[in-house]
Amino acid sequence: MTEFGFTCTGVRTDQYAAGPTLVFRLRITASENAHVHALALRCQIRIEPARRGYEPAEADGLADLFGERSRWGSTLQPVQFAQVSHMVTSFTGETETDLAVPCTYDMDVAATRYFNALEAGEVPLLMLFSGTAFTGSGGFRVEPVPWDREAAVRMPVKVWQEMVEQHFPGCGWIRLPRDTVDALLAFRSRRALPSWEAAVKALLAEGGTPDPPEGHALTAALLPRATGRTAP
Repeated sequence: MTEFGFTCTGVRTDQYAAGPTLVFRLRITASENAHVHALALRCQIRIEPARRGYEPAEADGLADLFGERSRWGSTLQPVQFAQVSHMVTSFTGETETDLAVPCTYDMDVAATRYFNALEAGEVPLLMLFSGTAFTGSGGFRVEPVPWDREAAVRMPVKVWQEMVEQHFPGCGWIRLPRDTVDALLAFRSRRALPSWEAAVKALLAEGGTPDPPEGHALTAALLPRATGRTAP
């Protein structure tokens, strides 16, 4: 059976992708200079947070993920980052390929909150590989890529920051329930406000609306202004 080895030689931002995308450069080796017709590769990437230190400000930003720093001995567990598939073309012995990993800046995703909390340094990642190899020089056979194939990589935090700035320059990102978005849209239309930013700033400027006893606070604050009704 062919033995496969994997090494990540670098990580960069895809400057031409339509959405936030990281590109991991992989070096793949096949034992005994074996010929590989194709390699259907699966890769799971996870963050290994216990493998780096954290400044006080970073620790504060990670409190919602891992709790107070005094508890990190038990709570600093791996975080799932991505799972992608990739087809590697024919090679003999060794090849290099780019593994594209689409990313999100949704702050409800644990990996995104982790990246956002970091100021500098490196992110410790572990890449776990599996898949199917089509090999053979005088014939053709199908072999599995064992589940124990892996590669550790330390991605500079600035790579993530550059990617986010490329697609969302100077911006943050939050996800809201549909009824809240509808109410905010109605408020924006009623006031003829030019952008979502202007709508939120108008609400912040008004302020003083008491929180409702139940339901979404922002929705309850928006609906009376958007529809002309009086809040109960």
